[in-house]
Amino acid sequence: MNYKKVDQKDIDFLISVCGKDRVFTGKNIHETYSRDELVHANKYPDVLCEVLTTEETVKVMKYANDNNIPVTPRGQGTGLAGAAVALQGGIMLSTAKMNQILELDEENLTLTVEPGVLLMEIYEYVQKHDLFYPPDPGEKSASIGGNISTNAGGMRAVKYGVTRDYVRGLEVVMADGTVFELSGKNVKNSSGYAVKDLIIGSEGTLGVVTKAILKLLPLPKVSLSLLIPFADLPTAIETVPKIIMSKSIPTAIEFMEQDVILAAEEFLGKEFPHSSANAYLLLTFDGNKKEELEDAYEKVAHICLNNGAYDVFISNTQERQESIWSARGAFLEAIKASTTEIDECDVVVPRNKVAEFIKYTSQLQEKFDIVIKGFGHAGDGNLHVYVLRGNLGQADWEKRLSDVFDAMYKRAKELGGAVSGEHGIGCAKKQYLESASGVEYMKLLKNIKLAFDPKNILNPGKVC
Repeated sequence: MNYKKVDQKDIDFLISVCGKDRVFTGKNIHETYSRDELVHANKYPDVLCEVLTTEETVKVMKYANDNNIPVTPRGQGTGLAGAAVALQGGIMLSTAKMNQILELDEENLTLTVEPGVLLMEIYEYVQKHDLFYPPDPGEKSASIGGNISTNAGGMRAVKYGVTRDYVRGLEVVMADGTVFELSGKNVKNSSGYAVKDLIIGSEGTLGVVTKAILKLLPLPKVSLSLLIPFADLPTAIETVPKIIMSKSIPTAIEFMEQDVILAAEEFLGKEFPHSSANAYLLLTFDGNKKEELEDAYEKVAHICLNNGAYDVFISNTQERQESIWSARGAFLEAIKASTTEIDECDVVVPRNKVAEFIKYTSQLQEKFDIVIKGFGHAGDGNLHVYVLRGNLGQADWEKRLSDVFDAMYKRAKELGGAVSGEHGIGCAKKQYLESASGVEYMKLLKNIKLAFDPKNILNPGKVC
């Protein structure tokens, strides 16, 4: 695709829309806009503009479409697959300053927000009103627009589901500047194609989200966590399907190994409540009655002890739970701090295949003589497997990483899994999506993209 190179005329137009203070070029574009949290592509946009309103977004998109200039939508840039990197230069459209909470509707249990509102701000705001936004991705400084673009999941997905389950309506600016209001506050909608659900998870390739109506729930009154040590990770993971079958569904079921916990302790400078076992399950329960939670966790505790757990540690105070979950939230940063470079495999497999996949990654570690660390959501089969470069030279690192990834994605497919559970495809995982899904599926995705964006100006080079 031959795109127009941004020139001074284009920059002047963006300044006329956004003002000088919100348009940046050259050395005034900070280095962080050339990458995301994991994909260090060193690809800069020709111009960065920060929009404040839907109207400004419309003007930018219409101009870009008329002049064949690529546009990369971006929130906080906390993604892990390169979706917010401007591979083709052009315009980077930042929605980070569209950060207003617009309406809390307690009768309909909805919250209307702009895309730049941070996840942590949503949690804090609704909790003051005894309400609850369930999706719980690890990066709380991510924007809600980014969460919607990747259909972010997180630790509470076992009980509550993912972002798509909590988006009632969207306002979206299309590639040509047309604005659509997709769904709304209605609980049900069977009126034609579910276009809203196509936008969710599309990583900014189909439209720019400028407003979202989120579904809320009443805030659970009671919560507690269980930290359960095991001799090894396969034994811990093999317990998870039995927990699910017990019908005592936890809010979250996480798995972790000792080396990741020790890395988090060093990174945070504080001790984990227990770190002498080789592997752990971390479970959370929430609800409205203490008695219901006690019945549920006692049943689960017995299941774990009968399946090889060393003990069951109960954290039923806010302080204890925060100490455990703050360490869990630091796992990725701790792993990144322990090596020179990392890359991630974000596969999802059926719950009863998690143990098999984890065993396979251990075999790959030995076969390719490379360090592999992992943790993830055992309750929904979403694994975060990290390959660490260490002291490997560039050519050796690239070869081993490619071989390991090829093997892991192939095995995930054999087990009935998929390429990404929650971090998306971006530019980093495109080759694996095509090899896992096939030519005809990729053709379908490209045809959907063509219908939304005939000139392919919205986030080109991503997903398909």
